[in-house]
Amino acid sequence: MKLENVITSRSHKMIYQSGDTIIKLFDENYPKSDVLNEALNQSRVEETGLNIPNIIEVSKIDGKWAITMEHIEGKTLAELMKENPKDIDKYLEQFVSLQVEIHSKRAPLLNRQKDKFIRKIKDLKDIDASTRYELLTRLDGMPKHSKVCHGDFNPSNIIVSNKGSYIIDWSHATQGNSSADAARTYLLFALQNEDLAKKYMKLFCKKSDIALQYVQNWLPIVAATQLGKENPSEKEFLTKWLDIFEYQ
Repeated sequence: MKLENVITSRSHKMIYQSGDTIIKLFDENYPKSDVLNEALNQSRVEETGLNIPNIIEVSKIDGKWAITMEHIEGKTLAELMKENPKDIDKYLEQFVSLQVEIHSKRAPLLNRQKDKFIRKIKDLKDIDASTRYELLTRLDGMPKHSKVCHGDFNPSNIIVSNKGSYIIDWSHATQGNSSADAARTYLLFALQNEDLAKKYMKLFCKKSDIALQYVQNWLPIVAATQLGKENPSEKEFLTKWLDIFEYQ
């Protein structure tokens, strides 16, 4: 099978459009278990009734694992925000409403967020054992929830079409605490635009009726898990959030 229409290139994968489908093609050395887990995550989220692209098949193309799903025609919310800055408040409202809708769903077979966070914090090599211990202690004390959490919710993962808004890229999906999911979204915004991040946080807390301080308590934990990606451009920014006493 010859793939030519490249939509985007990401770490360890290429995204192609082929007719009315999208094909996510992974590198040869990408773990099979991660590919199958991503497809399983998305399939489980499909069952909640959320507006997401349906998976069509998991296969191998030229010796590489691939996930094929339906193509949604439209622009990402990130593109619309960039093209229409005067409408940023409207788009942010739409963005937060979608996130709150995600958190209203349940998918009991998804991996547990807290288990994933524990693994990521334990694997961190750039922070000392005492800091890891304090982060794990804080994590252990946080309330255990079972809400669907996207894990990488940002405007580039929303496609706005004439049929509505579709949420894509469910590779990091878990069931857990919605405030942890919001803390991650806040950090993703803050890496680009701190003012927009603050506006997002305020709107999320209002729409979800969750105290700002409660979401902030997740920031050190979530920043630590993001450090595990070992992105040099993010390291300094994320490290400053590791002061686990900042919001106590």
